[in-house]
Amino acid sequence: MIEIPRDTASFAESSAPADVVRRQYLASARGDLAALRSTLADDVEWTEMAGFPLAGTYRTPKGVTANVMERLAAEWDNWTAHDDTYVVDGENVVVLARYTAVHKATGRPLAVRVAHHFTVRGGRIVRFEQFTDTALVRKAMNP
Repeated sequence: MIEIPRDTASFAESSAPADVVRRQYLASARGDLAALRSTLADDVEWTEMAGFPLAGTYRTPKGVTANVMERLAAEWDNWTAHDDTYVVDGENVVVLARYTAVHKATGRPLAVRVAHHFTVRGGRIVRFEQFTDTALVRKAMNP
């Protein structure tokens, strides 16, 4: 995980790709959808992988939060993406992470590894792609 600089004002304004991505994770963890949307470009392409319950590509910041974050919050308790390791190459940021949550309908816990690939341009996320073990997610959803 990357460290947040002691000067939080410069972190909040940084256009460095890893800082933008980290702000997205922090906003998501707080449930602050407005702050999360501020990290996304107007023409963002956000892809949840095939087999994942929310599979598809979503566009616009409001489209992403409505179709991904709000739906996850409706179906899961304490859905969290824990950003563990960052690999940065220019505008590309790959984050090795974990999802943890409890499915509201089944009461089953989820703990699964995930990789996220972000592309950041001009201080905003323009592309996101998710990779995870969708079978483990679906197992937590089934009684």
